[in-house]
Amino acid sequence: MEGTSLCLPVVILLMQCSPSAPVTVSSSKPKVEVHEYADAVLSCEFRTEKDQNPRIEWKKKGKDVSFVYYEGRFRGPLEGRASIDGATVKLRKVTQEDAGEYRCEISAPLDSVSLGETNVTLKVLVPPQIPSCDIPSSAVTGSVVQLHCRDRHSIPPATYSWFKDNKKMNQPRQTNATYKIDSNTGLLEFKAVAKEDTGRYSCLASNGVGLPQMCKGKHMTIEDVNVAAVVAGVVVVFLIVVICGCGGFLLNRNGFFSRHRGRSFWISQCHGAAHISSQTLHRTEDTSNVNYVPPPQEPQDFKHTQSFML
Repeated sequence: MEGTSLCLPVVILLMQCSPSAPVTVSSSKPKVEVHEYADAVLSCEFRTEKDQNPRIEWKKKGKDVSFVYYEGRFRGPLEGRASIDGATVKLRKVTQEDAGEYRCEISAPLDSVSLGETNVTLKVLVPPQIPSCDIPSSAVTGSVVQLHCRDRHSIPPATYSWFKDNKKMNQPRQTNATYKIDSNTGLLEFKAVAKEDTGRYSCLASNGVGLPQMCKGKHMTIEDVNVAAVVAGVVVVFLIVVICGCGGFLLNRNGFFSRHRGRSFWISQCHGAAHISSQTLHRTEDTSNVNYVPPPQEPQDFKHTQSFML
């Protein structure tokens, strides 16, 4: 009994001298990934030194830090669809609006270290949507042709595969291949299309989250260059230029342009035009100070009115 009584003061002294643990905050899963419209759990565990009733707050980081849980209730878009157990938060039916970085803060004023925090990142996964495909309906042999495929909504970003006539097009390994595929951007590019490239093309988007999605196929026809039509067009344009040039030369040679140097005005009348020269317009000006000279009359035929004798 005497030995026991001597040990008790020593145990009490050790307990009094041992340092107390300050408030600590941690998360068992700092990165959370869930499918869209599923539930998400944001874990937050804490331990305090003395304060048995610390203040718990959740904030979401963005352009500005906003309160999610404050003064014992949820705020903003989480109000009515979130619950808390201890400091761990459960979100129901998450969407892309809920994705982001959250911070759990524990405030214990009675502890020597009164504040602790931990971060949890929520990533909401979105399956592929039907991609938008840009496929030309026709092209000329030897030309460069690009086919585009894009899904802007899937998370993580989708990768793309191209199909011709319902058969997957493999990524060419030869350096002299006639086409190339960028599976990250969805680009299918032909360096110089040939008639053999005619077919029905479609694109498949996948990201490992949901079922892959394919755009509606579209037929692309590759045609040879119509040399005869091109030559005929060039000849027609050449003839038009020659005719216009020769016509202008002949008109200028005959003095057509020199006789029409005065200003002229055209008054549209139905399907024609009345031409009024500038000289004619000047005659209509004020003539109050100008003597009027009647135009000479043409001589009339002589008529015998009376007889006379010498």
